Amino acid sequence: MPANRDVTVPGGTALDNLGVRLHDGVGTLRVWSQNASSVELVVFDSTDLDWVTDQVDLERLPGGVWEVTTPLLQPGVRYALRVGGPHGPGNTFNPETLLLDPYARGLAQGDGYEEWRSVVIVDGFDWGDSRKPQIPLDRTVIYEGHLKGLTKRQPDVPPALHGTYAGLAHPAMIEYFHALGITSIELLPVQAFVSEPRLLERGLTNYWGYNTLNFFTPHNAYATEESRKGGPEAVLAEFKGMVRLLHEAGLEVILDVVYNHTAEEGLGGPRWSMRGIDNASYYRQDSNGAYIDTTGCGNTLNTSTDAGARLVLDSLRYWAQEMQIDGFRFDLATSIARDAAHTYTPEHPLLTAISNDPILKDAKLIAEPWDVGLGGWQTGNFPAGWHEWNDRYRDRVRNFWLSDIDYARRASAPVGIGGFATRLAGSSNTFSDQRGPLASVNFVTAHDGFTMHDLVSYDVKHNEANGEHNRDGADMNRSFNHGIEGPTDDPAILAARRKAMRNLLGTLLLSAGIPMLTAGDEVGRSQRGNNNAYAQDTAMTWLSWDDEPWQEDLRAHVAKLIRLRAENPALRPSKYARLGEHIPNASVMDWFDQNGETMESEQWTDPGNRTIQYVAASTPDTEAANRILLIVHGTEAPIDVRLPDEIEGATRFVSLWSSADESPSDAGEVFAPGDVLPIPGTSMRLFRVE
Repeated sequence: MPANRDVTVPGGTALDNLGVRLHDGVGTLRVWSQNASSVELVVFDSTDLDWVTDQVDLERLPGGVWEVTTPLLQPGVRYALRVGGPHGPGNTFNPETLLLDPYARGLAQGDGYEEWRSVVIVDGFDWGDSRKPQIPLDRTVIYEGHLKGLTKRQPDVPPALHGTYAGLAHPAMIEYFHALGITSIELLPVQAFVSEPRLLERGLTNYWGYNTLNFFTPHNAYATEESRKGGPEAVLAEFKGMVRLLHEAGLEVILDVVYNHTAEEGLGGPRWSMRGIDNASYYRQDSNGAYIDTTGCGNTLNTSTDAGARLVLDSLRYWAQEMQIDGFRFDLATSIARDAAHTYTPEHPLLTAISNDPILKDAKLIAEPWDVGLGGWQTGNFPAGWHEWNDRYRDRVRNFWLSDIDYARRASAPVGIGGFATRLAGSSNTFSDQRGPLASVNFVTAHDGFTMHDLVSYDVKHNEANGEHNRDGADMNRSFNHGIEGPTDDPAILAARRKAMRNLLGTLLLSAGIPMLTAGDEVGRSQRGNNNAYAQDTAMTWLSWDDEPWQEDLRAHVAKLIRLRAENPALRPSKYARLGEHIPNASVMDWFDQNGETMESEQWTDPGNRTIQYVAASTPDTEAANRILLIVHGTEAPIDVRLPDEIEGATRFVSLWSSADESPSDAGEVFAPGDVLPIPGTSMRLFRVE
């Protein structure tokens, strides 16, 4: 990677070119360790990772950087580090331990769990005419999935490609993505990771991958057998080939990245890399050397140091530039934005450096805006240029369509429609005018938690398969089983569940903001009530691809909703409207009650009023003007709704979609202002206003 001469980058030029750089027939290795007293390069035989063939000392330079230039470093060479240093609180040096270079571009594993070696890699790939699609934010529809789980059982993908990088870019998958209409594939972690010893002891593995071993290397197990046999260089080429094919198909690739902690866990855990290189500087800890863990995973990367922040920045730049990745979703992002006092700050130098970096200027930056530390919940508080998983949106939408309905069966609805309407219109009470509705990544489900199907089928979690006596996973799910826990043959309950899924998916895809759909929700995939399937690398978590008719209908609904979103700019404003002003790319919103009259202030909070008519008129600067009407009815009793006759210039309403339909209709019925429509219980209906 070329040197970055911008002094605002953490560490400045002193931390340029860490890792191995090949030049003039030799290699230069640069490693940062402020507290080390010695650093040694150890080179291994290409086939026997226990056979040391050479070793050479690194020289200490100013700024804590250690360096050596040697002909020993050639493409494909396996190497490790030995680092010595003082003893005392915070330090865990052991000059006998073989350590990974934190900047290694390739990894090779020996026979043991902890036997890993760094590999010298030559970056380079023929990208042809492939370019990053750069999907506009308002047209972005994210599809969150697990790289292995997406294709493990896909019948149209050759068995040799099942669960692999190459499999994800197979024409059958590209055809599926295009038919569904999604624009951006967000992959659960694909940076090299390992399973925790506690899982291996129970015969399980870390399926999700939130346990990173190295920030620069693709996960080896997701490559085809042929590429794995070819070594790290072949794995890297397969990964890049996947990105190239997806880009050529117009699809973006977003990576879920885990920079908040590493696989070295708490003190006493494995010593693979940074713990042995400079534990006191790379991990957050108190004056006694005890870890300050804001992640719940044993350690927290200390990004208040220049070296820690620069490691994250350099890794992002590598994936964005060398791997052509389009964006990043930052797991527990609050942790990487904590200062030296371990307090979250939106002005953190790392967040600023990421936002201002020229290589990352077009990358989509998505924060999971919380961690488990003090003051960890920061939804709405990330800086401009960042987008955030909106848990407030998730909770309100689940409440409105599920837990409120459950409660109403025993008493009456507990709240009105006001809070739901705010989320539908872009969460202006959470995000600033400067950031606008596209700061919100809207989601109802994610990899973590119930699937959409299980959300409407289970009242409580069923995580026994994880081996933790059902103690793991969230207890508060805002779910509703509709009368029977889990599987049932009751046709009324099954119909209610299907409609509930359509309401949830309709809300997601018709709301202002960036929608994120969890892979499999479009066909009602179930995990049998497991809301924490992180350790389930089984058919429970893989997409089945063997769909029943009702699942095909649900997928058709999702595809139609995504298409309607693309066709109607009023559904995807990039700015908030302001009363009395013309704001380009905003949507001017009007709200009517079931009688077609303008909503009164007391109606917003009245639990007896859970029906609304939402009119959005676009103010685009590049598209034709557009207006939509969305009816939302949030009780189980049917109701008659009178269409508004106060909308200026409106002469008719063209029906586009209804959640009450088992399969989507293309009839396009036309209604006049003032017409009265029967609306089934708990349903939505969308119209274009002409």
